Amino acid sequence: MTEIILMADPRVAAIPVRECGERLVDVRQDGRLLVDQRKWHDSAGAFGWLRDGVLARLGEAQAQLPDGMRLLFVEGYRPPALQRRYFDEYAARLRAERPGWSAERVREAASRYVSPPEIAPHSAGAAVDLTLADADGRELDLGTRMNATPEESAGACYTAAENIGEEARALRETLGSALTAAGLVNYPTEWWHWSYGDRYWALQTGAAAALYGPKELDPATS
Repeated sequence: MTEIILMADPRVAAIPVRECGERLVDVRQDGRLLVDQRKWHDSAGAFGWLRDGVLARLGEAQAQLPDGMRLLFVEGYRPPALQRRYFDEYAARLRAERPGWSAERVREAASRYVSPPEIAPHSAGAAVDLTLADADGRELDLGTRMNATPEESAGACYTAAENIGEEARALRETLGSALTAAGLVNYPTEWWHWSYGDRYWALQTGAAAALYGPKELDPATS
């Protein structure tokens, strides 16, 4: 089995960031992708932004999908404060459920589901949570709901999980093939999470540095 490197791994944090200055763009205004709005309330609309280079690669990935299938964009950019809130809330839940765990073990387990704020690809505009939809925009079943935790899904949220049906597995392979060909990498504990240009991408691809670091969204553009 291929080693799963978690976001909390020191090898990820050790990757330097050489910020390229690429702008954030609004996926909703671009029009190439089908955009779901389930994250609108949580992020005050920030979810709809991505680095320009990431969006371009998603367009390339969509072009490689079979006829009658589309990418369904759910969340891109996540403000650093919101990332911190997500991480702290999930870590607190794990501490309550596993009172015997050390702080380091809680941090590592939490990073299977939410990236530590200081290295989070979403806060760099480098990561996207997405799935597949049919030609009519109906979300397809890839084995778990998006954002299912490892606990609730018995690990079925892991990209290579074996406890899902054949059709869901085939759809995950279709999604993965298109996104990988476009240059994105997957976080293997979350089948829906893909990124380009961040520290995790750099570690997985052998790049010398990340292209994108944490970024605040200008309120005037959101």
